Amino acid sequence: MPLLHHTGSAPRQMVDNPHFVPIKNYDLMWEQIVDAVDDHFKIRREQRVRVVAGQLTDGRLETYPRIGSTILEPWHTDSTRGYEKLESTLQTIRRRCIVRVTPEPEGFFIGVEVYKEMEDVTGPSDVDMALDGARFDGTLRSGMEQPELGPEIEGWIPLCRDVLLEQRILQDILARLNGIEDEQPSKPFGLLQ
Repeated sequence: MPLLHHTGSAPRQMVDNPHFVPIKNYDLMWEQIVDAVDDHFKIRREQRVRVVAGQLTDGRLETYPRIGSTILEPWHTDSTRGYEKLESTLQTIRRRCIVRVTPEPEGFFIGVEVYKEMEDVTGPSDVDMALDGARFDGTLRSGMEQPELGPEIEGWIPLCRDVLLEQRILQDILARLNGIEDEQPSKPFGLLQ
């Protein structure tokens, strides 16, 4: 039972977001960030920190939206306990995550943003879909006519950021990075200067 109590719990102490990490091995740092975020969301796109023309570039990781787990799913960690779980139980809520990594001379700032959206259920959603895919001349429509983000944001109302989940993910990243700041960088860190 202690495991179920801990799963999805809110962080005990808040940390700065974005948080400065004095680490030099940006490849290992990125792997830990991806591993931590992958525990909560499916990763959609990643742009790693890398050296371009002697300078470190910003890193960015985006996830696919994920429907929030309910109080009947305590093993899922995409909603924190309490209000967030209850809200996801009573209303369809989804979350998506963006992680930004910004290089600084002595390390990196890691920022985690989790955006909440509520399903817009103002009317029946399947009424038009019954005839949408069928044509009477025997051909089928492909879904390729839609813009890339059209179906993803249509029917969803932006709510706010989920600060508790941001804190949990950020603290998970920091725990994974704890103790590896003394390892050698995979490429010369002095390129920043």
